[in-house]
Amino acid sequence: EYLLYWKEVSFGLQQYLINGQIPKNMVWSCLVPNERGMETALDCHVKEVTVFASASETFSKKNINCTIAESLERYKNVMEIAKENKVPVRAYLSMCFGCPFEGQISEAVVVNLAKKLIAMGAYEISIGDTIGVANPTQVRRLTQKLIKAVGAKKIAMHFHDTRGTALANILACLDFGIRTFDSSLGGLGGCPYAPSATGNVATEDVIFMLHEMGFRTGVDLGKLISLNKIMSAELGHELPSRVGKAGLPKII
Repeated sequence: EYLLYWKEVSFGLQQYLINGQIPKNMVWSCLVPNERGMETALDCHVKEVTVFASASETFSKKNINCTIAESLERYKNVMEIAKENKVPVRAYLSMCFGCPFEGQISEAVVVNLAKKLIAMGAYEISIGDTIGVANPTQVRRLTQKLIKAVGAKKIAMHFHDTRGTALANILACLDFGIRTFDSSLGGLGGCPYAPSATGNVATEDVIFMLHEMGFRTGVDLGKLISLNKIMSAELGHELPSRVGKAGLPKII
C-alpha cells in the first residue's frame, strides 16, 4: 500500500516538475533515505536531495531503523550517486542539543558527525534541536565548535519552538555569522518518533524579527501571513505562529 502511494506521489511530482510548474528560483528538494530513494528522486528531476542522520543512537534506530554508523554507510552510496548526477546534497543532523531517550548529547559527537557528513559530500549541514530544548548559551558554545570544524558557511540551524526559545537561539547564531535557518509556515511540524516535539519555528516569526533587525530576506511577509490564514482554514485550526495571529503592527 505504501509503495503504491509512493509511486503515485512520485509520478505526480515528476509531471509537476517536467511541466515547468515550479518557479525557476525555487529549489525543490526531497529527503532520500537510501539508494532506492535517490534513484526515485532522479526520476522526478529534483534539483536537490537531503539525507537525515542523528546524533542519538536511540533516535536513529527509532526514526530510520538503523544505527548512526549504518546510516552513514547508506548515505555514502547516496552521495556518490548524487555526485555522479551533479545533484547537491544537504544533510540534516537531529537531536544535537538533547534527546528524549538519551538525555544530554555530546557536543564532540555532533561536531564529529558534522565533519563526516561534509567530508562525504554534503554542501551544508543543518543542526537540529529536534525537541526544542536548546538555550542560547548552549547554542553559542556548539556553534563556535562547529564553525571551527567546518566553517560558518556550511552550517544551517534547525530549531523547534517547543519551549519558546527558537528565536533567541537564532539570534545567538546570527552573532556568529550563521545565515541559514530552517523554518515552517505557521510553526507546522513535529516528529512522531520524538516525544513532546512540536513544530519548527514559524517562518513568519523569523522573517519579522530579521526584517526589524535590518536584514533583507526577499520574503514578502504580508503574503506569508495571508498564506498562514489559508493554511489555518485548510487545517481547521489556528497555527502557532505569533506573527501569523497578530499580523503586522500598524506602525510599520
